[in-house]
Amino acid sequence: MNTPNPTDHPDPTNHSDSTDHPDLTDATAHAAATHLIEQSLGHLYSAALRIAAHHHLADHLAGGPRTAAELARLTGTDAVFLRRCLRYLTSRAVFHEDDNGAFHLTPAAQFLRTGVPGSLRDAVLMLTDEIFVRSSSALDHTIRTGEPGFPTVYGAPFFEYLQGDATARELFDTGMAAFSEPLDDLVAGAYPFPDQGTVVDVGGGRGGLLRHVLLRHPGLSGVLLDQAPALADHVLDTSELAGRWRAEPGDFFTAVPDGGDVYVLKHVLHDWEDEAAVRILSACRRGLAPGGKVLVVDSVPTPGGDPHPGKALDMAMMTIVTGKERGPTDLDVLFSRADLRRTRILPTPTFASIVEAVAA
Repeated sequence: MNTPNPTDHPDPTNHSDSTDHPDLTDATAHAAATHLIEQSLGHLYSAALRIAAHHHLADHLAGGPRTAAELARLTGTDAVFLRRCLRYLTSRAVFHEDDNGAFHLTPAAQFLRTGVPGSLRDAVLMLTDEIFVRSSSALDHTIRTGEPGFPTVYGAPFFEYLQGDATARELFDTGMAAFSEPLDDLVAGAYPFPDQGTVVDVGGGRGGLLRHVLLRHPGLSGVLLDQAPALADHVLDTSELAGRWRAEPGDFFTAVPDGGDVYVLKHVLHDWEDEAAVRILSACRRGLAPGGKVLVVDSVPTPGGDPHPGKALDMAMMTIVTGKERGPTDLDVLFSRADLRRTRILPTPTFASIVEAVAA
C-alpha cells in the first residue's frame, strides 16, 4: 500500500510558516488588503450602476446638479438610501458631489444618458441584468466542468433561451446595439474599406456597423445577415442608404450570402467555441469574392497580467456561452482551419481590434 506524500497535496489551512504572513502594519500590505476587500464587493458596484441606469439618474442631472432629495422625488425612491448609493458611485467617479450636497454628471455619467450619441445605458442594463449576474454566480460550476453556468441556471443554452423569451431577446438586442454603437463608426473609419463592392455584416444585429460603413463609403453596397428577430429593428432604412442594402435572415453556421468583398464578424466569434467559430469562418470563406477580406472585430486581450477590458469580457463569455476572447495565436489557428490567413491587426480607440484575414 502506497502512503501518500503529505507534500503532494499541501494543506491550504496550514500557516505554520509565520514568515509568509503579511505585516498589516506595513502601509503597502494594508493597502493590498484593503484593495482585496473592496474588490470582493465589486458586485455592489454593478448593482449601483444598474440603479443609476434604471432610474435615469443621469437624465435627471442633464439639466444641472440636483440633491439626492430632489432626485428621490423625481424617481420615487428613498432619499437617504439613494444618497448612499450616489455617494458610492461618486467614489467611483460616476457622479460628482459638490460642497452643497448636489450631484453632477461626470464624463462617465454622460454615457448613462438616454438618447445621446454613444449612450451605454441599454448596455449597462444588459450587463447588470440577472442573466449575467446569476450566470456568474455559477462560476464554480464553470471552473469545475468547463461548461458555462447559464444553462445550469436557466435550463437551456443562452441563444436557445433567447429564442423562447421575447423580453430577454429584446434586452440582449438593445444592449448589444448600445454596447456596439461607440465602436461602429470607429471601425468604419479605422479600416480601409474598398471604394466599391459588397460588405456583408454577418450576425450584424440591427446593422449599426453596416450603416456607418455605407455612410462613409458611398460606392459600397451591403447585406445584413442575422436572425429575423434582430433584423426586425434594423437601422438601415434611411434616405441616404436607399437602394444600397438588403437585410437577409439566415444561419451563419451553414451559409452566408455569396460574393462579398468584405465579410465582417463583429462580436460574433467570441460567442462560440472553436468548432462553431471555424464553421462560421468557413462559411465566410466559401462566399468570399476573389481578393476579398474577412474582418473579425473582437477584443484581442494582451498576454500576461497587464489590464485589458477583454479579460473581463472573457470571464463573461465563459459564464454565459461557450465562447471566449481570443489572442492572435488563437485566431490564427481558427483561420488556418477555415482556409484563411491573418494579414494584420488594427487597433481602435475602444476595447476591440480589427483582425483582417484573406484566403490562404
